Amino acid sequence: MAGAGRRSASGLDTGGAATDSLDEGVNSQIFNLAAEVAESANDKIPTLLLKLKEILKGPPLGSKELQKLKEDIYYYDLIQYCVLVLRQDYNNIPGSWSTAVELAEIVSTTCVDLDPKEEAEEFYDKVLPSAADNLMLLARHLQARFLKAVEDNSKQDFLHYFHNVTNSLCWLLGGHIQLIQHVFQSDHLLQLLLTDDIETGAIMVSVLLGILQVNRTVLFSVEEKNIRIILDELIYKLFATSNPVIGSTSIKVMLLIVESHPPTLKILCTSYKGLCSLLSKQWTGRGFDKELSQLLDLLYAGSTQGVSQQKSYRAACLIQAAWRAYQTRKRVKNLPKVVTTLQRSFRAKREQEMHRLEKMREEEELKCQLQLRRHRALREFRQRQLSLLEIVPASEMDKYLQEERERSALLIQKVWLGYRQRKAFNKQKQALKEFRAAVIVQRAVLKFLNKRRNLRSCITPWQGLTDTQRLELRAKVDAHVKLHPVSQESKERANERHSHAQEMLGQYLMRRNLERKSEQRQEALLAQINTDIELLMNAPGLKEATKEDTAVFSSRSVPVAARARQSHNTMLQFTRGPWWKKLGDEFQDPEMIYAQDLDFDLVL
Repeated sequence: MAGAGRRSASGLDTGGAATDSLDEGVNSQIFNLAAEVAESANDKIPTLLLKLKEILKGPPLGSKELQKLKEDIYYYDLIQYCVLVLRQDYNNIPGSWSTAVELAEIVSTTCVDLDPKEEAEEFYDKVLPSAADNLMLLARHLQARFLKAVEDNSKQDFLHYFHNVTNSLCWLLGGHIQLIQHVFQSDHLLQLLLTDDIETGAIMVSVLLGILQVNRTVLFSVEEKNIRIILDELIYKLFATSNPVIGSTSIKVMLLIVESHPPTLKILCTSYKGLCSLLSKQWTGRGFDKELSQLLDLLYAGSTQGVSQQKSYRAACLIQAAWRAYQTRKRVKNLPKVVTTLQRSFRAKREQEMHRLEKMREEEELKCQLQLRRHRALREFRQRQLSLLEIVPASEMDKYLQEERERSALLIQKVWLGYRQRKAFNKQKQALKEFRAAVIVQRAVLKFLNKRRNLRSCITPWQGLTDTQRLELRAKVDAHVKLHPVSQESKERANERHSHAQEMLGQYLMRRNLERKSEQRQEALLAQINTDIELLMNAPGLKEATKEDTAVFSSRSVPVAARARQSHNTMLQFTRGPWWKKLGDEFQDPEMIYAQDLDFDLVL
């Protein structure tokens, strides 16, 4: 403002020459207006500044002339005057609050697309932030006047003024994106949002949506406290009113915030637990289900990656549903052919179900009959006991009861021992089956290996060749022998090698005989074991065994039986010996136990 005053004063002092020099580079209307503003009173300045609106209408939009005009307006501090007068009270100013609204439009129109070459730092650091602050302050005044107004006409006027001022603010922020961070950190914006009025609240939520659409990355430079306040107010508006305009705009703003600022999603998930259920109950089917479903998906997933996974899952489900529908339609076309099959299968299932129910009924009847017989047998047994007690003398009652207890104990022991032995034999039977299967597999593998070894030893390099191929192979061998002659050896050396080879062959044949004997012995033992296993598996139970059955397991050779008894006693003595004599001999052969290791007798 001081610069404008000095500029206008210097122009007036120099007279006509100074005016002519200014006309060459500066619009005369701007110069005269700056001079008039500098000499006028404060209450007349807003009305004078309205002349800028007519001045700015002359040049076409986007032209260099308009750009030069805006630079001159800034150079003569007229923009600064407009920004400052926005803070005044317009009740006593001609035109009242409509003058303030027009000045707000002039400020936003002049500042947009203005890039001063001189004093640019002051313009971006001071003028623009103060313009944004004063526009928001003017919007607050108009909002307060609207809430206090009683008449409908005045309320509509103030609402129109408020809407125009917010449009001017959005226009200014759209031309200078760097101002958005300053606006988000300003208390004026938060106070404008904190209102219970539906109409002004809807306008402010729309302003917030427009600001975020211009610059989505601004939230990363805003403090978390301000973001939480904005979220609190948006969620309060969602649940305090049922206006679809506020609901739609608030949901769009929250969706935009969550998509552009992922930390906000964590805040919503942790601080607002029942938000998803309330949103789905109150705002479903109100005309903006697409944005609502996107927001709910993000809240349920907890992250953008979770949403992408859910989309993939839904796409897969959709493909599966389409494929199943195709298969179903294909089956329906062939339905007349399969009706008989379905009927047949239904009847079969019904018969099976009836058979199952009949079987269950028979089982229940059998259980009832068994239970009835058991009760009857128990009653008869107790009656028989009572009759026996009446017959037995009183002096022999204790003896009789003792005999009954012993007989009962023996019966219980017999049943328990039989159960334990059957259980152990079943386990041993499974182990014997596994051992027998392993023996069969080993025998088959050994036969296969022997067969392959014999085949290899019988195959000669000349088998499978025609006469021509043999002659060619013979010629190649002769040529190789000529190229690589064998060194001549003496006859003594050859004899020595022959004798050595014969000696090694004899040793191999001796070892081979021993190996064959051991293999024959192993096969005989395996055959004997298999025979014993079959006898054990086919043997009757202990209750059904007879003397003829026991003769099968006894040997008819007295020396063999004596030797078996001696080996058995030796093993029993060795197993009951001290532990330090059995270290490392868990699987020792009874034939290898020496007499000096047995220093005690076994009592049989």
